[in-house]
Amino acid sequence: MARNQEKAMQQQLHVCLTKTLCQEKRPYLATECHSLQEAEKWRHQIIKEIARKVSQIQNAGLGEFRIRDLNDEINKLIREKGHWQDRIVELGGPNYHKIGPKMLDHEGQELPGNRGYKYFGAAKDLPGVRELFEEEPPKPPRKTRGDLMKDIDAYYYGYLDDEDGVLMKLEEEAEKKARHLAIEEWKLKKETGELDKELEEEERKEREEEEKRRKELKSHKSQEKTDDDTEDTLTDEHTIAPLEVPSQKDVELELLRKKKMELLLKYASEDLQRTSMNAKTLMGRDLNI
Repeated sequence: MARNQEKAMQQQLHVCLTKTLCQEKRPYLATECHSLQEAEKWRHQIIKEIARKVSQIQNAGLGEFRIRDLNDEINKLIREKGHWQDRIVELGGPNYHKIGPKMLDHEGQELPGNRGYKYFGAAKDLPGVRELFEEEPPKPPRKTRGDLMKDIDAYYYGYLDDEDGVLMKLEEEAEKKARHLAIEEWKLKKETGELDKELEEEERKEREEEEKRRKELKSHKSQEKTDDDTEDTLTDEHTIAPLEVPSQKDVELELLRKKKMELLLKYASEDLQRTSMNAKTLMGRDLNI
């Protein structure tokens, strides 16, 4: 009996090995395929593999490393499916990019800013991936100046704090208490004689301050007097003598003298000019006057 079972198992194993060896291997590159039927066959085979792996990756108990490997294999098969669909278009077949089902592709989710790589099933809940899919809560709308001014009224500035009368009562009570404490303190100082000492101390300080102000005033006045004397001295040193303005008569006499000198130089001889100059010199007159 055991012998028959062993023979049956050997025959079954032989059949499986024969099927495996006879199974045709998918080309590594889609461009190596030149038949439209074969391209369609390989595309369907890839879709079956993707569906099988997508169903496997739904199991979160596979472990983190196995889930990451399955997710990488699914993305690799999706890219390979795209290459075969492009090859089918080149061979004259339908364009599956537009008319083909995309159920498996829609199950994956891409990260923002990471186009092309998708996460399927339990891969979305992996450490470091879950946080990336979580959307940030929307920021509260920023209030404008108009929105802030809506809540501002007389109460905001404290203009109506005394309307209810509560503050006035509190102030009256505090004032009475402070007045009573001040009177008691004054009586105590008067009995002990400290009040007279404080009055004498205040009077002494007032006298010292008054004496100090008098000295400062006297010093200020002396300084002002010194400054005035210095200013007067500088003014006297830099004073410019007034210019004498000739009258109309002086101007006419000067013009007449110059005219006479021109005529004398033009028509008189040298001896006559010399004699005239000597005479003027003796009379105390100068030609340049």
